Amino acid sequence: MACAAGCGAAADGAARSHSSSRGAEIDGQHTVARQPYAGKFPMPVVATTGMVADLVEHVGGPHVAVTQLMGAGIDPHLYKASTGDMAKLNRAAAIFYSGLHLEGKMGDTLTRLARKKPTVAVAESIDKGRLLEVGPDRYDPHVWFDVLLWRETLSAVEQTLAEFDPTHTNDYHDAAEKYRVELKDLDDFCRRELATIASERRVLVTAHDAFHYFGRAYNLEVKAIQGVSTQSEAGLKEINELVAYMAHRGIKAVFVESSVSERNVQALVEGCKAHGHKVDIGGELFSDAMGKPGTPDGTYPGMVRHNVDLIVKALK
Repeated sequence: MACAAGCGAAADGAARSHSSSRGAEIDGQHTVARQPYAGKFPMPVVATTGMVADLVEHVGGPHVAVTQLMGAGIDPHLYKASTGDMAKLNRAAAIFYSGLHLEGKMGDTLTRLARKKPTVAVAESIDKGRLLEVGPDRYDPHVWFDVLLWRETLSAVEQTLAEFDPTHTNDYHDAAEKYRVELKDLDDFCRRELATIASERRVLVTAHDAFHYFGRAYNLEVKAIQGVSTQSEAGLKEINELVAYMAHRGIKAVFVESSVSERNVQALVEGCKAHGHKVDIGGELFSDAMGKPGTPDGTYPGMVRHNVDLIVKALK
């Protein structure tokens, strides 16, 4: 966590660096106030993660061409921008990223770009009182696992696009409103399906600490091997403590994640076995990255539905 805090500070600074005399405030964060976009359409936009790209594509519609930097199976905590990424970022008219230190190693890059073009950390538009604190002025960045909380980030995308491209303001507003309805339906699905798990079995054990917003929103206890950032390594002590907990509670399933190594999960399974407690791997959850483009899991709603279906099947 200490490493994550150091690496992530600059990324948060990218959002704050917009507070120059030319800055315009959007939902509590600052972004560059510039002349309206005057280039060709669709407007070239870069998003860091699949979850952020999903927001921008839904709001921007035909007016934006979104390039996603981090694909399926990519861990944003450890991601470093390549030379090709830098070219894409420099060509973009606007940049959207998740923030709250998720893209920690890209912090300096985002700070520099924020001085030149609209560069928005969508999760940092959420009221801090609704975030989970993990340290002094540090918050859990995995807000997309609470669907209604993630829905709030639509306002930052909608307002940024509308101010930068006022000609299509009504289109951005209508698209954002439409997606808000879809996400409310998705949240209803999560609550309905997860409510079918018996109370004594509502324990979600995962590779790293990405699901606490999910647990808070949908009433599941969450345990993880690694911390909020995958830069922190789980030690033997942590694994042994979790083995003892799972054996005591009679937990039958643990989940791997698409963007995190299975090594620690396998160690947990073997540890339980050594204690005479059999644990199955309940499947692979999407955590910090969505599925492959062109598949149902390659969309935010599809990713969430995949996770919920898998968890319900394994824990019921």
